[in-house]
Amino acid sequence: MLRVAFASTDQQQVNTHFGAAERFVIYRVWPGEAELAAIGDFAAAVMKGENRDRRLPAGTVYTPGPEMAARPGELDKPPEDKVVAKLEFLGGCAAVYAASIGISSIKRLMSVGIQPIIVDNGHDIEDLLNEVSLALACRGLLSWVDKAAARAEAAGQGSLPPSARADGGAGQRFRLITSEDDLV
Repeated sequence: MLRVAFASTDQQQVNTHFGAAERFVIYRVWPGEAELAAIGDFAAAVMKGENRDRRLPAGTVYTPGPEMAARPGELDKPPEDKVVAKLEFLGGCAAVYAASIGISSIKRLMSVGIQPIIVDNGHDIEDLLNEVSLALACRGLLSWVDKAAARAEAAGQGSLPPSARADGGAGQRFRLITSEDDLV
């Protein structure tokens, strides 16, 4: 099971910048299933800097690698920093999807073990959950999923999916794909 977060105003699409996001939704994802785990609401933030209005071309997915790791002292920020509360809320997540993410936030996310992933504005959350589900079922499709799943297994983290629990799961759920056969 992996916890995956999405910067979203409507819980349907990834549609906001990480730093400016007023809401994140977190799902627990297993092969074939996902369940809403949490919704976090945050105060509005004014975006600054030269990239505040930059948009990636439609269909672009950017997954930063280890070259974006923070240098010593680079992450020292004042307590009023808008990202601190978001990092605390996202603790335990394997990844966070957003329409854009600044370099400083990318480094800070990676420093706490959260993979930042930039997708096109308006990307459907259910489609992304299906990608993660398929990657969990068929290892080798998304390297960040393989690494996060290995860390979760080593830590003994693996709760039962909603369909296997007596309560049937409490949150919003999705039935997801686990093979190419599910696509037909």
